[in-house]
Amino acid sequence: MDIATLAGLIGGFGIIIGAIMSGGSILLFVNVPSLLLVVGGTLFVTIVRVPLSSFIGSFGVGMKAVMTKAPDIDALIEEAVELADIARKNGLLALEGKEISNDFLQKGIGLCIDGHDPSFVNKLLKQDIANGEDRHAAGADMFDAIGNMAPAMGMIGTLVGLVQMLANMKDPASIGPAMAVALLTTLYGAIIQNAFAGPVASKLVYRAVEESSAQNMITEVITAIQEGMNPKVLEQLLQTYQQNSKRKVEEE
Repeated sequence: MDIATLAGLIGGFGIIIGAIMSGGSILLFVNVPSLLLVVGGTLFVTIVRVPLSSFIGSFGVGMKAVMTKAPDIDALIEEAVELADIARKNGLLALEGKEISNDFLQKGIGLCIDGHDPSFVNKLLKQDIANGEDRHAAGADMFDAIGNMAPAMGMIGTLVGLVQMLANMKDPASIGPAMAVALLTTLYGAIIQNAFAGPVASKLVYRAVEESSAQNMITEVITAIQEGMNPKVLEQLLQTYQQNSKRKVEEE
């Protein structure tokens, strides 16, 4: 689980709720028609963009922003060098049954053990990387769309509330509920965009870059193992995927 994302979402909503409660009852900010208009309207309008299956699937991708931790590059490099050393000394079949922490690395090693041609293995892994990038892009685009639609639906709700208020100026009792719809729809739209959909979309883009970089590194590992590259040379190659600051520490 990614603690930073979870803490950010909980903290953001917590501060908003705290600010609301400091000025009175939170029930003053709960309006069912406003919620239906903004939340329901946003979801239904967003569905127009893509097939329903893709829309539902994007929420599964979105969970990666919260549930998936960044790959530990140091651990991956250490594990890759160990696997390369075993394969170079004892052959690829010596890796069979070896416990491997990363699923993508496990798949690549499995293809090596099965005796597939290096060019085929490389092509297959690259296709997997491309497919993953497409899934992340689709998920980020969907949350970005939700972030764009929510304030627009909030504005529509504001206009609806203002029309209702102006149409019933002679009835003082109707002014309050109409104003509540007008103001709360704008608030709900802003919260959805800035405290949820927008940050999740940005985190998915960031996660896609992290995952793609780690998987490209693993592809280099698989190619090196099939070619019988010296583990020490492989380690130097893999250090290029590490952050510059950490790489300099290793070199020193």
